[in-house]
Amino acid sequence: MEKLRELLQNNRTWAARVAADDPGFFTRLAAQQKPSYLWIGCSDSRVPANQIVGVLPGEIFVHRNVANLVIHSDLNCLSVLQFAVDLLEVKHVIVCGHYGCSGVAAALHEERHGLVDNWLRHLQDVAREHRALLDRVSNTQQRLELLTELNILTQVANVAETTIAQDAWARGQSLAIHGWAYDIHDGLLRDMDIALTGPGQAEDVVARALQRLANAR
Repeated sequence: MEKLRELLQNNRTWAARVAADDPGFFTRLAAQQKPSYLWIGCSDSRVPANQIVGVLPGEIFVHRNVANLVIHSDLNCLSVLQFAVDLLEVKHVIVCGHYGCSGVAAALHEERHGLVDNWLRHLQDVAREHRALLDRVSNTQQRLELLTELNILTQVANVAETTIAQDAWARGQSLAIHGWAYDIHDGLLRDMDIALTGPGQAEDVVARALQRLANAR
């Protein structure tokens, strides 16, 4: 209970500091939500979206799950995506994975952890699809990093293939889907140089990104 009270006191301290620095902040925040970005990231507690990109609450709409997966049967993720694109009209969807992801490690090593194994089957499918490329890398840490990057590319393509993104582009809405990787060892984000801005781009753009990954190994 003491730890919970500490969190509540931290909240009061934070709210007082924000209000002192910007007296109108919470009034503006309560009046509207109009972020330009949807962040699809990992649930890992070391990867807080707002903090690592240095923005205040209200500027990023966030969805997080284990290993930042975008699954076409996941109504939670799809509902967030639909709300962000159709109602909030975000301009950018950022799929952000991170190095040192426990979900990636579990999938690569085919470890058993219980119910989450069923979720990580999707990531194991990514590993199987790119087994030839992964097998070219002997160093375990580098293989984990490569699977992290392959997963990001896959999930970017998955976002682009949803009816939500396709319908947005069909009606002329501005929407770009990006892939980033976060390194918990230095706190830096890496742009994976993949951006989908319209229908029919995913296959070619992802293929070029995969070739870059292959050439780097």
